Amino acid sequence: MSQTFDVVVIGGGPGGYIAAIRAAQLGFKVACIDEWKNAAGGPAPGGTCTNVGCIPSKALLQSSEHFDHANHHFADHGITATNVKIDIAKMIGRKDTVVKQNNDGILYLFKKNKISFFHGRGSFAKAVEAGYEIQVTGAKEELLTARQIIVATGSNARALPGTPFDEETVLSNDGALRLGAVPKKMVLIGSGVIGLEMGSVWRRLGSDVTILEGLPTFLGAVDEQIAKEAKKAFDKQGLKIELGVKVGDIKTTKKGVSVAYTNAKGEAQSLDADKLIVSIGRVPNTIGLNAEAVGLQLDERGAIVVDAECRTNLKGVWAVGDVVRGPMLAHKAEEEGVAVAERIAGQHGHVNFNTIPWVIYTSPEIAWVGETEQQLKARGAAYKAGTFPFLANGRARALGDTTGMVKFLADAVTDEILGVHIVGPQASELIAEAVVAMEFKASAEDIARICHAHPSLSEATKEAALAVDKRTLNF
Repeated sequence: MSQTFDVVVIGGGPGGYIAAIRAAQLGFKVACIDEWKNAAGGPAPGGTCTNVGCIPSKALLQSSEHFDHANHHFADHGITATNVKIDIAKMIGRKDTVVKQNNDGILYLFKKNKISFFHGRGSFAKAVEAGYEIQVTGAKEELLTARQIIVATGSNARALPGTPFDEETVLSNDGALRLGAVPKKMVLIGSGVIGLEMGSVWRRLGSDVTILEGLPTFLGAVDEQIAKEAKKAFDKQGLKIELGVKVGDIKTTKKGVSVAYTNAKGEAQSLDADKLIVSIGRVPNTIGLNAEAVGLQLDERGAIVVDAECRTNLKGVWAVGDVVRGPMLAHKAEEEGVAVAERIAGQHGHVNFNTIPWVIYTSPEIAWVGETEQQLKARGAAYKAGTFPFLANGRARALGDTTGMVKFLADAVTDEILGVHIVGPQASELIAEAVVAMEFKASAEDIARICHAHPSLSEATKEAALAVDKRTLNF
């Protein structure tokens, strides 16, 4: 017999579990279905982000950064550390513990908010008078009915044609987070967020890392000035990045993998490595959703087609996160999840794509919000720019990390902030001030007039805002 709910959410990642919680807060009877499993076969809600993405990668980045500091930077602080070693098994174990804490936290939130959780794969069965029947396939078969369905099934790693992931030698982000030893040599294809973060982790731990990127420019979506600054830092660290390459045959061998490619000059090249990580993007996860059973419209990429408010072509069916258009970011999915729950309740949920922050958690960190300088030039906008280097920031000097800068872009007439771009220490935290400012249509002058604590990294934000009017105080 079918169980009836007001709202059924398919997928328990950032978009799904947050949508379920907000819907429950609004008084709906809610169910959430998620199929992720932990090593013991139990539920592991949180999606790609919690299990093989945002959370575990940050755990490994933190561990590898500590190791790097102990080996290369402690001496600057008068700390002598000799014969420093890394226990990879313990590092991976800590990462797994962090992941489980987040899984368990989501299960607790479901219980707290009286959300019925079903462990298994959710798929459309058919449309009925009461809405839609959703089949749950798992250890226990279930049939759920609801008038409102929110699809939040996320995305999967994109494989190279003809080179499937075996998660032993050819790795996706999943396999890259589970390595049991430091590879002597590693090749990554793709210099996006995953490539740079995973490359940074294993380089710090001692691997000889080369990143192959097909595009002729480094981090093309990032402000060009910021990307160039980041590239200089990565080059100095020994992270080898080749741009404008064309990848050819990839062959697994007894010793690892061999990658043939043509470099930017058109010269044939080959790299042998122990491990290959492929990070060339992600594809919407609609496999097994049985969209055809109810006529749910998908586009040519397999993404669910939605309007500006995340409505699909079916009444009462919504979709959020990586499975729809827009940036594949966990926090974007969360905001859409909240907005959809509120729209179902008759409220006016809102997501402003222009104020969604982007972050790459390397060292230096890279974070930005709004338009880049090249985008402003392309649309012929009249703008002013201001930059301030961390080299001139007292707190950055005390930290021993003065790499990078803060950059403001503001309208030449109104002074409204159009974009803020940061490369440097704790950029992921500093960008929040810019997001708030832009959401409230602040001007560069507004930030320049606000008192920032001294000494703090956030003073660089104030100084960059002052630089828009060519009146920095400390540079």
